[in-house]
Amino acid sequence: MYKPMVISGLTVDPVTNSPIVILKEIDGEETLPIWIGLLEATAIASELEGIKFSRPMTHDLFRNFLEMVGVQIQKVEVCDLKDNTYFAIIHFSHEGREMTIDARPSDALAVSLRAKAPIFVSDEVIRKSSQIDLKAEAQDKSEKGKKWQEILEGLNPDDFGKYKM
Repeated sequence: MYKPMVISGLTVDPVTNSPIVILKEIDGEETLPIWIGLLEATAIASELEGIKFSRPMTHDLFRNFLEMVGVQIQKVEVCDLKDNTYFAIIHFSHEGREMTIDARPSDALAVSLRAKAPIFVSDEVIRKSSQIDLKAEAQDKSEKGKKWQEILEGLNPDDFGKYKM
């Protein structure tokens, strides 16, 4: 069974310095933290804050393309959790055909925000999430990864209007 959820917010894991998107059940108390990448966190944050760029970002480009060819995003499902990795499916329709495509949850969530599509999480994923190994190390420990982390942490919504894309 799937529970309807919304993006409640973004935070940073104090141990790994990785961004986390927090999903919250619409009519309940369940929450689900999903560790995501820095660029995906920026894509989600900019949409949550209503920040518009002068040029389309990747998820905006994807949405624009789907609209142009008549594809409608129906919903997003976070459907599995294996080895500390979440899996998602984007459900869409085109010319009366219902289809799905595999996606990273962070990308699926960024697209769902732009398409105003509902988000669902399976009960099994919520159950498995309580068993996540929180001692797992951040994958990108490089200087470049640390630099991106510093940039994301230092972003202020007002900064987005300052730079031309």
